[in-house]
Amino acid sequence: MTHEFDPAMIFDFFKEVGIIEQLSRARLEARLPDGLIAPHFAVLNHLTVRGDGAVPIDMARAFQIPKTSMTHTIKGLVQHGLVEMRSNPDDGRSKRVWLTDKGIAMRQEVITALGADFALLAEGFDMAALARIKPTLTALREYLDDARDVTAGG
Repeated sequence: MTHEFDPAMIFDFFKEVGIIEQLSRARLEARLPDGLIAPHFAVLNHLTVRGDGAVPIDMARAFQIPKTSMTHTIKGLVQHGLVEMRSNPDDGRSKRVWLTDKGIAMRQEVITALGADFALLAEGFDMAALARIKPTLTALREYLDDARDVTAGG
């Protein structure tokens, strides 16, 4: 199924996605311990999904942010005892990031705490509709992720 190219419709779509992201970020941050924000939680998720031992520069690339921003985010997680930095055995000059037991536990506690918010969503929103759009959103994310290097230069 194809449709005509409509920049306004595409803009409106991403505007809606952006607003959803803002609203969901606010709910997430309300459940995080003091001093932590959504980017901290995103790093914990990244390490959980991709595996421990990530190199900060690779993480910055994955998040499409400057290395200094990733370094700052990791520093906050280290201060809270949620991750630790270890020497990179492949490169003595760099470090790797590892989840701590406290970081693993805190991530799970936040996900559990979000259960109340998710229950309210399930009461007030059509879960079948959500299930139908998820594969489309996943496919769009995968497309954008694959295309980011192509579009990054202009």
